[in-house]
Amino acid sequence: MWLLMLPASMVASASAATSETPEQVIQKLQSSLIQVMREGPQLGYEGRFKALAPIIDQSHDIELIIKTILGATYWSQLDNDQKNLVVDTFRQLSIATYAGRFTQHEGEQFEVIEQRELPHEQMLVRSQLTKSDGGIVNFDYVLQQKEGRWRIVNILFDGVSDLAIKRGEYRSIMQKDGFPALIELLKEKINLAKQNQ
Repeated sequence: MWLLMLPASMVASASAATSETPEQVIQKLQSSLIQVMREGPQLGYEGRFKALAPIIDQSHDIELIIKTILGATYWSQLDNDQKNLVVDTFRQLSIATYAGRFTQHEGEQFEVIEQRELPHEQMLVRSQLTKSDGGIVNFDYVLQQKEGRWRIVNILFDGVSDLAIKRGEYRSIMQKDGFPALIELLKEKINLAKQNQ
C-alpha cells in the first residue's frame, strides 16, 4: 500500500530496484550467451552482434567502465563529443568481443556459484563456465547499482581483472599518442573481433 503514496517516478524506480538481483542479471546474460552460441553459426557475426547488443546494454554500465579505465585525469580532458565517441566505440567493442568469442555451442554450461557483498555498495557474482572438454573458466562479475538497476562494472577471468588490463593499455595509448590513437585502437579491436565468424 505504501507505494500508492509515492510519486509515479519513485514507484518506477522502486520497482526497478527490486526487479533483478545481481545474480539474476548474470544468469540472464549467461543464458543469452548460450542461446547465441547455439544459433551462432547460423547467425554469423552480425547476427550475434545484433542479438547481444540489447543484452550488453542492459547488463553492463559501459560509460562507468570506460570512465574507470581512463581515470579521472584523462576523462576530464575530453570534451562532450569525445566522451560520447569513446563511450560509443567502447560499447561497440564490448558487444563485438562477446559476438566474436561466443560463436558456437559445444555443450558448454554456465553455473553461478555465489553472490556476495563487496565494499562501496558493490556486489560480486562468481560463476564458472564448464567447457566441452571439461575444463573450467571462472567468470567473476562486479556489479553496482545505476538508476536502481544492477550493472556489471568489471569482469575477472580466472582472477584476472579485465578492467586492470584495459586500464594499463588504454592509459598508455592516451599518454603516448593521445585520444585519436585510442579510438583507432578500439576500432582495430572491433575489426579483429569481426573476423571470428
